[in-house]
Amino acid sequence: MNCRIITPSVELGKAKAMTGSSSSILGPSIKRNALSPPCPGESVWNGHNRGLQSLIEKVRAAQTLGEPASCAAVTMQSLFTGNKRENPEPIKADIQGQIPQWLHGTLIRNGPGMHKIGDTVYNHWFDGMSLLHSFTFENGEVFYRSKYLQSDTYKSNIEANRIVVSEFGTMAYPDPCKNIFSKSFSYLTHIIPDFTDNCLINIIKYGENFFASSEVNYIRRIDPRSLETLEKVDYRKYVAFNLATSHPHYDGNGNTYNMGTSIAEKGKTKYLFVKIPNTKSDDKKNSCFENCEILYSIPCHSLLNPSYYHSFGMTENYIIFIEQPFKLDVLKMAAAYFKGVNWASCLTWCPNDKTYIHIIDRKTKKALPTKFYTDALVVYHHTNAYEEDNHVVFDIIAYEDNSLYERFYLENMTSPDSIFEARGKSCSLPFCKRFAIPVEHDKNTDLGANIVRLRDTMAYALKEKDEHVYCKPEVLFEGIELPRINYDYNGRKYRYIYASRVQWQPVPTKIIKCDIQTRSCLEWMEEHCWPAEPVFVKTPEAEDEDDGVILSSIISTDARKLSFLLILDAKTFKELGRASVSADLHLDLHGIFIPEEEL
Repeated sequence: MNCRIITPSVELGKAKAMTGSSSSILGPSIKRNALSPPCPGESVWNGHNRGLQSLIEKVRAAQTLGEPASCAAVTMQSLFTGNKRENPEPIKADIQGQIPQWLHGTLIRNGPGMHKIGDTVYNHWFDGMSLLHSFTFENGEVFYRSKYLQSDTYKSNIEANRIVVSEFGTMAYPDPCKNIFSKSFSYLTHIIPDFTDNCLINIIKYGENFFASSEVNYIRRIDPRSLETLEKVDYRKYVAFNLATSHPHYDGNGNTYNMGTSIAEKGKTKYLFVKIPNTKSDDKKNSCFENCEILYSIPCHSLLNPSYYHSFGMTENYIIFIEQPFKLDVLKMAAAYFKGVNWASCLTWCPNDKTYIHIIDRKTKKALPTKFYTDALVVYHHTNAYEEDNHVVFDIIAYEDNSLYERFYLENMTSPDSIFEARGKSCSLPFCKRFAIPVEHDKNTDLGANIVRLRDTMAYALKEKDEHVYCKPEVLFEGIELPRINYDYNGRKYRYIYASRVQWQPVPTKIIKCDIQTRSCLEWMEEHCWPAEPVFVKTPEAEDEDDGVILSSIISTDARKLSFLLILDAKTFKELGRASVSADLHLDLHGIFIPEEEL
């Protein structure tokens, strides 16, 4: 993989010098929330925030005295501790460079922002309270705001001033002094648990509404302009989802496709694939769910051990689902509350098991009869899928084991630097892998023969007896995660992947553009900067696949530099501009860009 690093353009600095502007990125031209109340869950800012604020004040003082300010970088572990302060009122960003005048709309991101409530602390980074934040583009200007999702979970925790609602990595009890009889009653009600509504992973569009989502049966509608939390929706009122993905697919008519797991009684656990139709604004609120259609159903290979999954693939004619040997032990989950262990401990990695590849025909609503499988792997994100010459080709980000999830326990993330580095280097590295699946093949083909007939891939599929086919992927790129594409090319043959670049660390330090055709890439990086998932937004008159911009929220741990939203030219990967904000930005997970006309 040939890479070229694109560093921040020096032209931005030259432009400042030419205009004679004395305002700095820390200067008073940016609106500040110095009088904002302490963040919920703590009476004062936590130690990290106080330290960072102190460093910033020292740098400003040095600048005032005309002294050189040394770079005071905060260690990576500090990114994961403490609580972030919300900014519910819009803050005007300080612009460097140029924001494209055609860019109108809002980028909304979602992720954990609060990990300590009172004297209690979550075990896992993915357990933190959802903090929504947005960047709104208006006529070359950018406005930032953030709000904690006002979920039932959030309200209960804040009212009690401690964690009282369980998350996947943290088991909590509303009354720690309950006796054995009341605890037994709670156990009976938690056999199939009523999960949290702390929807912290992504933003999904259903109909004309937008929802904060996680991987359980609850989602929360939000106002994309104000980030106000609206009503809670329970999938189970419309379809038997106990678990669901936060990465749906959309078609050209605005319909949404998603999948979930139904943990039913009598060993009938199955995967369901649904279509949520688009609705007009004059229809009844959330009526799209009432018209939810179950498209396909697949029984789990192991009925009491359904596979964990985070996403799936879709082409014009097929659905791609990977049933991986990273499994949820339903019986163990049923006893977790009574035994005092978290639900994450009910996930089991089975390295000696196969990974099954289900290809579902969207017209016949049936899976292909051939049993496709590959070696044990863990996949969180599908990149894209398409059809070519009677093959289904799909790209995923795959790991050799489940060590990534374990890596994000806060005990690991806040360990000393040397231990943190050693553990990070022992983790499985993500690989972007391409699979090629023949939809049909000659029944007379010899056993052991490769039945892939595509010329532009090294992926192969070996015929075995009893309609089994072993699939071996081609490695496209290594060390990339959080892949995004130009969504106009979803389900079509494509060329470019935009992703975060990781090496041994679980947190990205670079943004990367991967060219599948040439196997080359472009990278953006800046010292002491931690980029979020890159989001592609196409230009109004786009002709080429990469005609557009890349948006990424950047956390700065350099006390001389505020965090900012980065805008890159998607074609050249050169920086067009950045919007710096005087706010406590947090590391997030996923998000969506909403054009102005859809808000």
